Amino acid sequence: MTYRTIPDLLHDAASREGGRTWLRSDDRAVSFESAAAWVARAAAALRDAGVARGDLVLLTARNTPAYLVALLAVCSSGAVAVPCNPASSAAELDGLLRQVAPSLVVSDAAMGEALRAVRVVDVEALVGDVPAGGAPLHDMPFAVSHDDVAVLIPTSGTTGRSKLVAQTHRAYTMAGEGFPYWMELGRDDMLMTSLPLFHVNAPAYSVMGSLACGAGLALLPRFSATGFLDSARRHGATEFNAIGAMLEMLMRQPERDDDADTPLRLCYTGPAPATRQRHEEIERRFGLRIVGGYGMSESPYGLIWRHGTRPYGTMGSIRQHPVMGVVNHARVVDEQGRDVAPGETGELLLRNPTLTPGYWGMPDETATAIVDGWLHTGDLVTADGEGAEAVYTFVARRKEVIRRRGENLSPLEVEEALAAHPRVLECAVVGVESELGEEEVKAFVVAVDAAPLDVGELRDAAAARLTAFKVPRYWQQLDALPRTPTGRVAKHQLPQGHPDGETDTAAKETTP
Repeated sequence: MTYRTIPDLLHDAASREGGRTWLRSDDRAVSFESAAAWVARAAAALRDAGVARGDLVLLTARNTPAYLVALLAVCSSGAVAVPCNPASSAAELDGLLRQVAPSLVVSDAAMGEALRAVRVVDVEALVGDVPAGGAPLHDMPFAVSHDDVAVLIPTSGTTGRSKLVAQTHRAYTMAGEGFPYWMELGRDDMLMTSLPLFHVNAPAYSVMGSLACGAGLALLPRFSATGFLDSARRHGATEFNAIGAMLEMLMRQPERDDDADTPLRLCYTGPAPATRQRHEEIERRFGLRIVGGYGMSESPYGLIWRHGTRPYGTMGSIRQHPVMGVVNHARVVDEQGRDVAPGETGELLLRNPTLTPGYWGMPDETATAIVDGWLHTGDLVTADGEGAEAVYTFVARRKEVIRRRGENLSPLEVEEALAAHPRVLECAVVGVESELGEEEVKAFVVAVDAAPLDVGELRDAAAARLTAFKVPRYWQQLDALPRTPTGRVAKHQLPQGHPDGETDTAAKETTP
């Protein structure tokens, strides 16, 4: 098999598409060839700054053209990008910096004092203006291999100890080659993304996918339910990717006669709407077709609705490569690792060339997640049928991870932040049902004395240590936490509803 690298994909697109517009934002439009020259010049600037092959470069990755070019330049130079959430608290950012020890940080003035103790280069100074011409991409200062690690993707973990998913050039380019095929996209399409550059979805599917098929890419600074359709009209967007509650947030906007009057024709989302009725309601209102799927930072080759099928409420079937054919395999196994029969519940396992090499600096966690070449996803599913045409349906998560606002968060991380408050004796954090279809974060807290806790004070203290989406919405004070016979907190015995005595702090929150 012939695998490509990220600079290969960019170089090939520039050679093939030339002066056609690729990257669009609200303040600029950049052609394929100009983008390639822009990346090449930024990669040379990294070299001049002393960045060497294999070095880690942390980026506070806002959704701007400059940050996208910087991310591509880091990967194309042979260094390893560590894109992080620019909304991270100072404590979170400090912990990530200590964990990664990057040779360079690419950031901006808005991060202020949070980065005073490290070597920082301003993103705009690094990339400069869009060049009229420049060094061709094949003159990159370092050689890059398809199995080199391109990115470390921070995922949920305890403060100061993020789980960093290593992903290769091969994983990103194969995702880019596959996405247009899975979604039936071509050169006349405009892919619009508001998903963050510090996740896998936007870079692997939207950025790499648009390069692979020659489509345009519209980069939005963030998701805004009120302005999303107007952005699609302004950029001529024909496709967008959604995660989490985005579609429900759009549906909760006041209906307008022109809701379907946009260029949009396709939406990729994971998970798909829960029922056929809701799925079709969304499609009718916005005049587009929704395709469901499933992917992970650990493997962008997961599941997708096959062409011509509409398996409502499911994750779809196994994704394959449009040219290489069968490269992806799936199993559903019980707790002993034995394959279960069709229709029975088990854990989804994947094996393909895009699997992560592992969690950076965490050999034990890597050995647990990848066994004999199979990725244990931690997700419980059922399979309807066998082989390539089997359709998989999500049942539950084996991992104790809360999914909120399209983000994964670790309850342990939130518990550690709450336990640091001098009035909290112990606490437990769980995910509870959300009206938007994902989960909300609920905290159970026990005080060091019998006096009532000030929830507003607890929330403010948590917000000082955690990113906004991790701060609990619901709070309930208990006299004690329930325990198992071995002394563990029995979270399954905690009240999951919204009883009297619970505090809802949603009024203080803002839309992500």
